[in-house]
Amino acid sequence: MISEIQSDVEKIEADTSIYEYADFNARTNAIDFIDFHIIDRIDGLIQKAGQNDELTKLKIYANGLKAKLENINTEMFLDLEKQINISKNKGFVFRGIIANFLNNFQHNEEEHDAIGYDNLDILINGLLSTNTIDKPIKKLEPEMVFYQKTPARVVVELSKKIDENDIFFDIGSGIGQVVILVNLISSARVIGIEFEPSFCNYAKVQVSKLNLDNIEIINDDARMADYSSGTVFFLYTPFVGKIMQDLLALLKKISLQKVIRIFTYGPCSLTISQQNWLKCINGNADNINKLYEFKSFSTKDFHIQGLQLGQK
Repeated sequence: MISEIQSDVEKIEADTSIYEYADFNARTNAIDFIDFHIIDRIDGLIQKAGQNDELTKLKIYANGLKAKLENINTEMFLDLEKQINISKNKGFVFRGIIANFLNNFQHNEEEHDAIGYDNLDILINGLLSTNTIDKPIKKLEPEMVFYQKTPARVVVELSKKIDENDIFFDIGSGIGQVVILVNLISSARVIGIEFEPSFCNYAKVQVSKLNLDNIEIINDDARMADYSSGTVFFLYTPFVGKIMQDLLALLKKISLQKVIRIFTYGPCSLTISQQNWLKCINGNADNINKLYEFKSFSTKDFHIQGLQLGQK
């Protein structure tokens, strides 16, 4: 067993491609393999047979290789951050990063209803989540949902549906991943509404580090924010119950002046599908792992709908 594990480590180490920046996907898979299929196996053997020099040396060897690969990623992230920071066409640079560093990205992108996170999330986290988040200051109300990152593949899918002339609101924007990605990919003006001040501060630091513009992070209660300029809104189930209904009432008022779109992910999709002023244009909104797009009816549509209801 020990010789088999050693052979696995040597095989990874001998693969020269994983030391190149461009082979991020293979390098990330190698780090994952070392963690769960090599180091965990060594720990299991130590637990059963007790500590010995051979196992100790093998674990040090495996940890050293893992650290070497992680250091390559750290250097790569710093280099990419610098590229985005100094570029005049940040969106073009960022889209190139996606294409160059995830060779199987097209395959992942097609799995719209996949569950969990993947290597794209590791890439995005390395670029956008480089600081320590301060402890939350505000206590969540009972209907508010604890912050969780939207899977990066979902944000990329969403971003491709946004036009540069849109004004995009992320309601419950957390540490700013969605607003930054949507801005980089679509070049739209984006606004994040976030209840927790420490999350807002974190997001603003990340925006500044990448030298991005056309992004605004607002620390506010979602029920109090001004959405009147918005054309597109995104919700990853930031809250439920009456808070959600109060927000939808605000958005409905805006829809009486112009057609708006609402994108949803998670359990809130079903709730929003029950609004009679919205139509889901890509399914039944019954899969919590799928991105859904809703479109409000135009004033003319409301009029026709009202006549039809009257005739019934």
